[in-house]
Amino acid sequence: MSIFNSGVNPLKKFRTKVVPVFYTITNDYAKYAAASINSLMKNANPKRYYRVIIMYDRLSLANRWRLRNMVTKNVAIEFHKMKFNLYMQIIVRYCAKRSGSGDFFANAVYYYRAFIARLFLPYDKGIYVDSDTILMGDIGELYDIELGDNVVAARVDPKVAMVPEFVRYVENALGVSHTDYVNSGVLLMDLKRLRKLHYISRMTDLIKEDADLVAPDQDYLNVILKGRIMKLDKKWNLQPEGEDPDGAKLLHFNLSKKPWYHDDVNCGELFWKAAKGTGFYGDLMREKEKYTIKDEEEAAYKIKALIKKADKLSKVKKPLL
Repeated sequence: MSIFNSGVNPLKKFRTKVVPVFYTITNDYAKYAAASINSLMKNANPKRYYRVIIMYDRLSLANRWRLRNMVTKNVAIEFHKMKFNLYMQIIVRYCAKRSGSGDFFANAVYYYRAFIARLFLPYDKGIYVDSDTILMGDIGELYDIELGDNVVAARVDPKVAMVPEFVRYVENALGVSHTDYVNSGVLLMDLKRLRKLHYISRMTDLIKEDADLVAPDQDYLNVILKGRIMKLDKKWNLQPEGEDPDGAKLLHFNLSKKPWYHDDVNCGELFWKAAKGTGFYGDLMREKEKYTIKDEEEAAYKIKALIKKADKLSKVKKPLL
């Protein structure tokens, strides 16, 4: 066993009873993931076992040590380095064509979640969580939700309905109703069904068509699994900007309004509380101090560019995928 994989509980022996939670990160996301994982640990049911599985690329030895040191008696941490296989080559080439264009999603790390079913065969069910999240409740309760005949459960994306250009894009360019289009930042997954659907193969087949999309990884999920997605209650993916956090089980600081950049973020204090004691608190404070007006202007430009792109793509005569 690698020194970076926790052996503090009998998770290998009792995998069927374990709650597996997946994060996908690089060095840039490690400090945010640490706060999220810490909040998961603080809200975990002490009578259950959890395994946090970090799928990574370009994650330094120092950052792995700091994350590894967070383990508790019932929450283990495992690291899985992503390999440059045929599927990954297709994804990396696709992202390379979009780098430097102001695209939020021109990074292969956004697609790692699509590999979970293929790489982790012992698990029939699992949870994926973005690193810009904070747990307010036991994630085991999310795991216990029955999916029925659905393949995944996710929350309908609240940001889409707020922007007419996004609504038109989702419905015209993707062929998905905006009331069904989900955010991929929190996913409860039936991994057995995803394997039977050959999800990663289907996604890379679509990627090879080289369609220009607004949020590719999320768009592919919505198109491929159309009609097989259970709608999660918003409490499992509540986005504090513009939403009442009362009763939330998971907070998602989606898009550009991040507490590690801004002072006026709703529920931002909960992020900083979770960041304390992770070993990354100082890094986060320094990042906040370095954030400038120019950085804010660039973030605003990216959002405007994304809306403009959605408007342009929404004018197609038939769905892109």
